[in-house]
Amino acid sequence: MSQRRASCTCGQLRVECRGEPIRISMCHCLACQQRTGSVFGVQARFRREDITLIEGRSTTFTRKGDESGTAAHFHFCPECGSTVYYALSNDPDVIAITVGTFADPKFPAPVFSVWEERSHAWAVPRGIPMEHMD
Repeated sequence: MSQRRASCTCGQLRVECRGEPIRISMCHCLACQQRTGSVFGVQARFRREDITLIEGRSTTFTRKGDESGTAAHFHFCPECGSTVYYALSNDPDVIAITVGTFADPKFPAPVFSVWEERSHAWAVPRGIPMEHMD
């Protein structure tokens, strides 16, 4: 079984997990654009039981979804500001880890793309099914 390690830029906040993600998605919503400073966010969801370590200090920012109202609790490093992981209030058995924090160019590609109607015209993924958000 594979073991993966994610960390913030300075290495202070770390997450380790085992196994494969249950979902990898790319989000084009405006909140993810603002949170990441990029034109989309990419996250891998893992079963909470597959998280083997969360270590270091984090600051939490809670945001409610535009349409769903679901709260997402983002954990970021208070030193360097990197968002490392988040939890959704409506799915307590899952932890989402931001893919960039794995610093692994061989990490599997996203299989879902959401909020494409808010994407930058030049940043629309090709060949990834769009999931409509309700």
